Amino acid sequence: MAVLNIRIGILCEAYQQFLIAGDRIATRELVKRALEEGADANSMINDLVWPTMEALQAAYRNDRISMAQLNLASRLNRSVTDQLATLLRRQALNGQSVLIFCGNDEPEELGGQICADLFEAAGYSVRFAGGGVPHDEALKLIGEFRPSLLVLFGTLPSGMPTARKLIDYLRDVNSCPDMQVMCCGGIYKRAMGLAEEIGADLCAANAAEAVKVAHEHPNKRASVDQQTVGRTRRIRKAAARRAPEAIAEAA
Repeated sequence: MAVLNIRIGILCEAYQQFLIAGDRIATRELVKRALEEGADANSMINDLVWPTMEALQAAYRNDRISMAQLNLASRLNRSVTDQLATLLRRQALNGQSVLIFCGNDEPEELGGQICADLFEAAGYSVRFAGGGVPHDEALKLIGEFRPSLLVLFGTLPSGMPTARKLIDYLRDVNSCPDMQVMCCGGIYKRAMGLAEEIGADLCAANAAEAVKVAHEHPNKRASVDQQTVGRTRRIRKAAARRAPEAIAEAA
């Protein structure tokens, strides 16, 4: 196991350097060689592509790479993901459906795409809407597709207001009551308890964990105490409903 971990570490380091340099030929040759030596597509996505994606984001946040380098690397990493996704072993359809939204930046699009690829390979019917979808259109799509699971993928704090607003609305009007809501991505790993705070039923740090959590907890729902988003408005509504009853009793 130690030897395997060392090999993966060396592979990730070389892969990341090729990506940052934007070296498409060297990157594809490295992936090709790894597959020829016995690596499978699932492990390549989860143990190479995903951690490299997170490492690149961290490097950019800490000013170790430029925006140009991040873009070169992220787009090439996504190209490799497209290639590996076609090689994933696919299970039979399980009758469950997933709708995935994500933030607007390229790394978040890649994370959302990997979620879509892994859920589809696991037998789910998947729709990946990506980022930048207006709030009303997102609600319309949810109503039309009526997924078993809604996944909100995010890595950056800038995407949190949108996620909060969407979950708040879904909870407030009880839209799609049988649908679970999952928050997935680096922001929820770095800010422990954030997913629960905004009312998500499920939380996962990465795509592989998201599929596992969805499979193991098909009926889990956030408690009312966890759903802090919109709670003040709900309290006001409840008080308004009780007010006429209190007046009638006093009379």
